[in-house]
Amino acid sequence: MIEGLKRALIVGGGIGGMASAIRLRQLGVEVDLIDLDPEWRVYGAGITITGPTLRAYKRLGLLDKIRAEGAITNGTRLFHFSGAPIMELDEPAIEEGLPATGGILRPVLHRIMSEEVRRLDVSVKLGVSVESLNQSDGSVLVHLTDDTDARYDLVIGADGISSKVRSLVFPNAVQAKYTGQGSWRILTARPKDFDKGEIYLGHSNLVGITACSPEHVYVFMLNAAPDKTWIKAEDQPDKVRDLLADFGGRIKEIRESVRPDSSIVFRPLESALQPKPWNIGHVVLLGDAAHATTPHLASGAGMAVEDALVLSDELERHAPDIDAALNAFTERRFDRCRFVVETSVAIGAAQLAGTNPQEVGAMTGQALHKLAEDI
Repeated sequence: MIEGLKRALIVGGGIGGMASAIRLRQLGVEVDLIDLDPEWRVYGAGITITGPTLRAYKRLGLLDKIRAEGAITNGTRLFHFSGAPIMELDEPAIEEGLPATGGILRPVLHRIMSEEVRRLDVSVKLGVSVESLNQSDGSVLVHLTDDTDARYDLVIGADGISSKVRSLVFPNAVQAKYTGQGSWRILTARPKDFDKGEIYLGHSNLVGITACSPEHVYVFMLNAAPDKTWIKAEDQPDKVRDLLADFGGRIKEIRESVRPDSSIVFRPLESALQPKPWNIGHVVLLGDAAHATTPHLASGAGMAVEDALVLSDELERHAPDIDAALNAFTERRFDRCRFVVETSVAIGAAQLAGTNPQEVGAMTGQALHKLAEDI
């Protein structure tokens, strides 16, 4: 039990929200979780899980399940877009017995986490969001879009880059900024000899391959796109083949396998960093609601899970003073999360500017070393 924190509401059932629900329930807090999607769906082909993210999931108690249903690889190789090898990416092993990198299908990760949420008796309500948040006497009165009310000791806004909680509570709520790149994910069969991740540099389109199950890999691609334009689903296969036309190596083989029914996920890339503090009273932001990043360091999910762990740490440490705990949470997390957002955007800008591939690889390796530090 955490003294002074009996009941918490988590707005948003994504990775950060579920991680928060799991950790708070492990500590004996009564937790309600709400999500706007009535079917609690998740989109996306696969997700890269770096060493720091694996470390966070280990502490949450889910590493073994992720290892069993995902894919652990032995590092990452960098290639010129023609297919010529450049170097091995310097990815530090954070601790003995913990892999340096891996991947998993995003729907599988969602299932693993949502099953744990249900197992821990978190109350889950779907198809609703917050309508208003009113604070008084150290608690928050929440009015939901289904016209129900409830009072909580703490409200956690984990509702993504377009956070409703952020817009309701924070007078200086940031707006997401488009970065000038589009993001693509293409799911395909895993080559038999695939043992390390691959990243292809030196082109205006950054392309890579990550294993996400014993049978599958996903190709990720970031392309220069000055205008924030959505590509219609029926046009996506032809667009992918066009964007990959200059590539050699495995990418050439994968390009030739893209068909109209291929699994492709596209979105324009945006980022957002909410200034300190990340709480107003007993309402706090975490994950993409506070620090939405681009995928260049594959750290968005990891930062969200770390947020959940650190928030719970500070709530325990400062109990029953929730205000002090939330202030300490922001102080511990802000610089690290800002580094991820700013460095990811900078790597994307370097790609758009045609920076030497080895310099881009060095930027990435240095950042991964920094993220291996304790949280």
